[in-house]
Amino acid sequence: MSRLRTVGIILAAALLSAACGTPVVNPVSGKAERSVMDERTEIAEGKKAHEEVMKEFGGPLANPRLQAYVNDIGQRLARQSHRANLQWTFTVLDSPDVNAFALPGGYVYVTRGILAYMDSEADLAGVIGHEIGHVTARHGAQRATRQQRAGAGVMAATVLGVLVETVTGVQGAAQAANQMSTGIAAGSIASYSRDQELQADQLGAEYLSRVGYSPKHMIDVIALLKDQERFATDNARAQGKQAPQGGNWLASHPSNDARLESIRRIAESYKGPGTREEGQQRFLQAIDGITFGESREQGVVRGQNFFHEPLGLVLTAPAGWSFDNNPDELYIINPQGDAAVLMKLVPPNAGKSHDEILRNSFKASQGRTERKPVGGFESTYFVGQRQTQNNQTQPLEVTLVTGPGERTYALIHAGRDAATLQRNRATLREATASFRAFGVADRAAARPWTLRTVAMPVGGFAELARRSPLGAQAERQLRLLNGVYSGGNIAPGRAVKVVE
Repeated sequence: MSRLRTVGIILAAALLSAACGTPVVNPVSGKAERSVMDERTEIAEGKKAHEEVMKEFGGPLANPRLQAYVNDIGQRLARQSHRANLQWTFTVLDSPDVNAFALPGGYVYVTRGILAYMDSEADLAGVIGHEIGHVTARHGAQRATRQQRAGAGVMAATVLGVLVETVTGVQGAAQAANQMSTGIAAGSIASYSRDQELQADQLGAEYLSRVGYSPKHMIDVIALLKDQERFATDNARAQGKQAPQGGNWLASHPSNDARLESIRRIAESYKGPGTREEGQQRFLQAIDGITFGESREQGVVRGQNFFHEPLGLVLTAPAGWSFDNNPDELYIINPQGDAAVLMKLVPPNAGKSHDEILRNSFKASQGRTERKPVGGFESTYFVGQRQTQNNQTQPLEVTLVTGPGERTYALIHAGRDAATLQRNRATLREATASFRAFGVADRAAARPWTLRTVAMPVGGFAELARRSPLGAQAERQLRLLNGVYSGGNIAPGRAVKVVE
């Protein structure tokens, strides 16, 4: 998962380095290479970026036992790596995204989302070993060096951010677009090369072997994540949609079929099955009970409804529209992906009244104001113009709602262009008007899902699917969770993962 904004964070941190490269010895190759980041800079920039990653992904998972378990595996692998001297940090992120990544300086992350799809301790070690390989081979520093030399990517991102703000008229859109487009620049200019990915695979297999796991578990990991890709494609096809691009760990890695074959050759180059058992039971015990999908603290999407119990609110997406739930903002997006309602919490210091918020935060200059309750709460709808920092005017359409807990929310209408905004205006207002208080009757629907381990029943996956809350794709998803998406069955009585 890799998120574009996270890539942008990493890139931004790297670009703080000195403009001129200095010779640095690569710990893996033993060769000198010119780099904008020496080890001290790697550690410093990694530490700063770590704080941003915590914000982006909703912080570490509040599960000390699981954190300690993952850290123990990571530290064992790191001690056998080419940079055992680094102060390594391993974190399980409280995110449903299927993702794992690393920052320069020894920061490695796995999400609870990717843990759900692992089958054993050895599989998890394969993912962590691969990410350690990126750090030990200084791939992040190499990316930063290439990006610094390419320079134009950052400027292009800035220009795109200004363009998006001009089109949407959303204050803060330039910043968000800048982050995302910088991520795009990072993907096209400074992404890991095929050789770097294969080197991380090789190093991961080597570290697995040194610790005692069979390096063939690298094959299992990629095969499992390749099934993720198939599942996403099959799901999209069943809904008549285009297959998603990106969004998980595998998506950032090149040529999946060819890469799987390369990993197979790498793994087979290490003789012996490994001395350490794969630790399936320990792993299943460690992840038993973790949240599957969105958490209560992040809010959950159930069908066309978004429930956020801690904030005490509910929104309903119009028919055919969908939610994109992020730690700091919520999008309600039309089927074409060119119009959306963006909901953000307004900072308390933005103003004491809706009029003050419009003036101070949105720089509303002229337009029409409509005061009409939304969900029984005080609301102000504004459509008109806002003043930019360059004294230019831009369109602005926003509804301010002071909801539960006296918190004020901004629901911003955005479209690809003026015509798109006009075409979707009625539905955008419908989505905004769905804002209401969370009630007692909502608690059952808003309950987060939990990952559990049970014995496979005689009825197999079909029986598990009938009990599952996962809906129409339950059997497929349960097969994916248990590593048999591409075929095969699990004997009755064996431990399997389910969602409750």
